[in-house]
Amino acid sequence: MALMDFIKKQFIDILQWTEESDGTLAWRYPMAEMEIQNGASLTVRDSQVALFVNEGTVADVFGPGMYKLTTQTLPVLTYLKNWDKLFESPFKSDVYFFSTRTQLDQKWGTPNPITIRDKEFGIVRLRAFGIYSYHLTDPKLFYQKISGTRDSYGREELEGQLRNTLVAGLSDLFGESGVPFIDMAANQDEFGKAMLAKAAPLFADFGLALDSLVVQNVSLPEELQKILDQKIGMNMIGDMQRFTQYQVANAIPDAAKNEGGMAGLGVGMGAGVGFGQVMGQAMASAAQGMNQATAPASVSADEVVATLEKLHGLVEKGILSQAEFDAKKSELLKKLT
Repeated sequence: MALMDFIKKQFIDILQWTEESDGTLAWRYPMAEMEIQNGASLTVRDSQVALFVNEGTVADVFGPGMYKLTTQTLPVLTYLKNWDKLFESPFKSDVYFFSTRTQLDQKWGTPNPITIRDKEFGIVRLRAFGIYSYHLTDPKLFYQKISGTRDSYGREELEGQLRNTLVAGLSDLFGESGVPFIDMAANQDEFGKAMLAKAAPLFADFGLALDSLVVQNVSLPEELQKILDQKIGMNMIGDMQRFTQYQVANAIPDAAKNEGGMAGLGVGMGAGVGFGQVMGQAMASAAQGMNQATAPASVSADEVVATLEKLHGLVEKGILSQAEFDAKKSELLKKLT
């Protein structure tokens, strides 16, 4: 009876994995009550590792290459004793293949803004996202902690865990850096290297190596970004007097080339500089009034009109937005009431 059972068994003489689809990290060879023929061939391709498991215990690991499997090579996997001492028996084992290819272009990002303390803006909330890559280095550890005895384990099943691992330390990293938000765009490479160093040991705990990590963007939520844009717009205006004098100085030579051009300006060369000073003072006073609501300024109707004309010119040049112009216009008109 034992001999008939032995004869009926199906034996495997070639073990290999062709990786028909992308994204599979671990794959179990389908044994289906079959046994591995003594002297069978095991082919492990580049970017693969094979793991033999006997009765739940990892027996051996094979890197890329072609192997002839015998009970001398894997003595712990012997399923039957030598039959009638004429030949060595086949053996039964679970065989797992693992892909060690680099998994490229994996996305990470903050699902919710991270709250940090910024040197310039105080408490702010930041968003960040980027890409990373990794590959499997320790199949035994990956089998024991992640994939287990499943028929296959896909890359997408691990994605959430790895992404959350990267984002978990991001808040501390931003806080420890001490870099103001306004300067973070110029330090994204440094942030990427710091994140990689912080997360690499966590990946190693899963039997993985974190190969690269890139921070592609650091930004504020939309409502905070609007406030920052307004602040940048005000800073771009800067010294209104010098800005006005610069515009007048550029306009005078062009006007002098045309007959009646200077008369059109209504000023001579010396008066043009004086005009720039007056306008600059008026606009600087208006800007100061907008930045310091508690310090009211008294201006004439002519000064207000002249200031509004200059501000409207800034809108046309794209320096001020229409909303900013309307706000400043309302502030100036209040000074006339």
